[in-house]
Amino acid sequence: MQRIFKERDRLLRRGAQLTGLAGSIATFLALLIPGGLDRLALAVSLPLLLVIVGAQYLLGRNGHLRWAALLVICGVAMILVIGFVGTGTSGLNLGEQAVIACVASPAIGSIALVLVTTSRRLIMLGVAFGATLASVLAAARLSTDALVPVMLTITGWFAIAIAGWWIAQSIPRVMQRIAEIGRAHLAERHASELEAQRRQDARLLHDTVLATLTLLAHSGVGVSPAALRQQAGDDARLLRQLRLGGLPTPHRSGVYTLEPASESTLGSTLESVKQRFKRMGLDVDWHGSGQVLLPSTVLDSFLLALGECLENVRRHAGVARADVTITDDDTTVRAMVTDAGVGFDLAAVSPERLGFAESVVARLRDVGGNARLFSSPGSGTTVVLEVPK
Repeated sequence: MQRIFKERDRLLRRGAQLTGLAGSIATFLALLIPGGLDRLALAVSLPLLLVIVGAQYLLGRNGHLRWAALLVICGVAMILVIGFVGTGTSGLNLGEQAVIACVASPAIGSIALVLVTTSRRLIMLGVAFGATLASVLAAARLSTDALVPVMLTITGWFAIAIAGWWIAQSIPRVMQRIAEIGRAHLAERHASELEAQRRQDARLLHDTVLATLTLLAHSGVGVSPAALRQQAGDDARLLRQLRLGGLPTPHRSGVYTLEPASESTLGSTLESVKQRFKRMGLDVDWHGSGQVLLPSTVLDSFLLALGECLENVRRHAGVARADVTITDDDTTVRAMVTDAGVGFDLAAVSPERLGFAESVVARLRDVGGNARLFSSPGSGTTVVLEVPK
């Protein structure tokens, strides 16, 4: 809250400085009106105007009230000099009225912007306004010449004070609203991060422990006891690391470790996928590109999605063979996983089955990739995976 008030006061000081300097410029131009002021009045007014300009500048810099008091004193003195030096009994001419109006309203009245924030300053505002109005009336000797300067003084001070009060009241509310929006954004971001972590945990569980438990539930049909023991051992090590506070980081297909890599070559890491499914009884024919360099995060998602597709072939296709074709161009690496199995009707798949949606589609989309699925009953299944280089 203190920072909000500091920003409010800084803006009010800056506004008072600019308003006062604009009034001083207008006063200087009015002093240049030919025949407007007596030479003696002009000689005294110019130094006072310079002091007023200096006080306005310093008031805008640090906001000390002594500069506001100096500004009022010099402004009132300048008004009285113009009203009592060289005017005689003929009253104020048009040039003198213009100078008095410019000094009284914007030049001195600019301090109203910084005197509307506290009760003590409001008292000072009333005193400064009273002194300025009294000096204008005295300079015009309560004649009809006072009408224009008095009206401009009252309306100018009133307008500046209202503007200052509105700014003083609005800025804290605006800043508080901005702070609320910031807190809401942080809460939404936190919720999004939690949801992303939940989905990552679900993928981790699906790709490791649930896959092993599924094998155990089917008595390890089609998988040798040694392969089953090795996969269960990998899952146990991962869970042990997680229990000790480690973060799951995919290192290669089917295996999560806590050692991230900056980049990896697709040709070398595909070997782990080949070995995994070879020992699990699925013969995979590999075609296409030999080695492709990918960022580690993209490669991890690509290999994990590819491994999940082959796992689906092993578990659901009813065949012991699949084909994987790897191709690439200047921007994209593709893998086409094809089997001649039983296939299925895409429209008949329940939306509650999230394995393919999360472990393949969502995983690739997280790194800017995509996955497409083609299948029909009795005609096998084809999955096309795409990731950016």
